[in-house]
Amino acid sequence: MMFLRLMMVSVLSGGSAEVVRDFREKCADIFANGASPTILHGHQYKKICQTLKKKVYYATLYDTYNKISVYSAYKFNKGIRCKRKHLWSIEPQLDNPGEGPNMVPDCSRQSSNQAVCDDYKRSVYDRGHLMPVYLASSQDCADATFSLTNVAPQKPCFNRGQWRILEEKIAKELTERCLSRENTAYLVTGVVPGTSKIKEKVNVPSHFWTAYCCLDHNKECQISRGFIGENKNTAPNNITVNKLQGILENLYKVRSFQLFSTRAN
Repeated sequence: MMFLRLMMVSVLSGGSAEVVRDFREKCADIFANGASPTILHGHQYKKICQTLKKKVYYATLYDTYNKISVYSAYKFNKGIRCKRKHLWSIEPQLDNPGEGPNMVPDCSRQSSNQAVCDDYKRSVYDRGHLMPVYLASSQDCADATFSLTNVAPQKPCFNRGQWRILEEKIAKELTERCLSRENTAYLVTGVVPGTSKIKEKVNVPSHFWTAYCCLDHNKECQISRGFIGENKNTAPNNITVNKLQGILENLYKVRSFQLFSTRAN
């Protein structure tokens, strides 16, 4: 009876699910030309259209085995100063498909499918954002980044040091060379699973990476760049998107890993 009730809730809600079978169901506009980066194969990978107050702000491919994001994709529209409320949320549909589409500020619950607040307590790692607060274009967007499905364990010296500096440089670059021309900036930020875990549950990434592509009105990529760095306080490597894709193919052990559905150098 409980299962049937949950199915009815899902049907009556119009299928407005945050955890989706295909990103195109709800958040295609988050991606350059409507196509997501490569989706890794396996039952542990879940597609999330990250929703707060019934609005989608970014998209995440989440790894329920390693309890970390693979990547989050988002657009950068403008830079504003947002408050960091530090109100952490979880994705309820990873545990119960019948729950609503909005992220829930209840990270104290236990879960076998995602990280919760207790997993990070008394650890030596920050909850490193993939979709960063610094690139949020509204306060609600900034609040939406505080989902535990949008983070991975990051060494504090890296998170608050070289990675923060990189986010500021990217914002400046895209503001001056992309947004000023009324073009659209698309970004993807992700991690590569490492060999250690927090509390034998949450994987500690070996690398953090990010890339951007600025699309003009003809949907062509005018400027692009990729960055990847080990999870320690060293400056990430500044490389082409093509080179980053090749590195990720080796690290993820896949034949192809495409970041944008348009030509990006």
